[in-house]
Amino acid sequence: MIWGVNTVREALAHDPRRVSEVRIQRGKAGPKFQEIIDLARAHNVRLRFVEANRLGVPAQARHQGVAARQISVRPLDLDELLELAGRREGRPPARILVLDSIQDPRNLGAIFRSALAAGFTSVILTRERSAPLSGTVAATSAGALSRLRICQVVNLAETLKTLQKKGFWIFGSVADRTAASIYATDFSVPLCLVIGGEDKGIRPLVRKQCDQLVTIPMAGDFDSLNASVAAAVIMFEIVRQQGR
Repeated sequence: MIWGVNTVREALAHDPRRVSEVRIQRGKAGPKFQEIIDLARAHNVRLRFVEANRLGVPAQARHQGVAARQISVRPLDLDELLELAGRREGRPPARILVLDSIQDPRNLGAIFRSALAAGFTSVILTRERSAPLSGTVAATSAGALSRLRICQVVNLAETLKTLQKKGFWIFGSVADRTAASIYATDFSVPLCLVIGGEDKGIRPLVRKQCDQLVTIPMAGDFDSLNASVAAAVIMFEIVRQQGR
């Protein structure tokens, strides 16, 4: 966390992609606060208006009514991510992990850890509905966060349309017995794997953009896995099919 009017304003002005959230104390107003608000909105940084005790800073900090959360990694924009995840001769098909509204920081960190282990080094997150890339996420990921290529987007459905135009197939993970089994699905294509949030799964508009819905076959009547576990199972099946 960083705090203070000038500190937060400078962070937004010079390295906004490292700022994941800005918090402003309710009732604070004036040109400097408005400048921070305008900068946050211009760079699509999450903005929250909270009581003083919700700023998240040390008790004795001279915060001036504003604080921000910085992340340890610099997110890429979509074009940068696609360039780095590009398909090259002699390599497995490109693969990108897409996380739709994963809000538990420990789940998010666990998914990052599995993604790195499976070779999914490019990850797209929703900016507004995901857990912040906090110390808890970094710790749970066991260092994986700093080794992944992260892209945060505002409109995930539109982002998936862009990826389809770039030649990616979109596979959505669902807990639905009518969906195709991951073991009967051909993953030998450039792909994006979409994992939905812990409670409601993939949101309807995002689901509509999926080329195919896939599921993990379950024994008996059991039909639900933790999001991080499901993500790991599917990612490693994709890697198995792609060879490495």
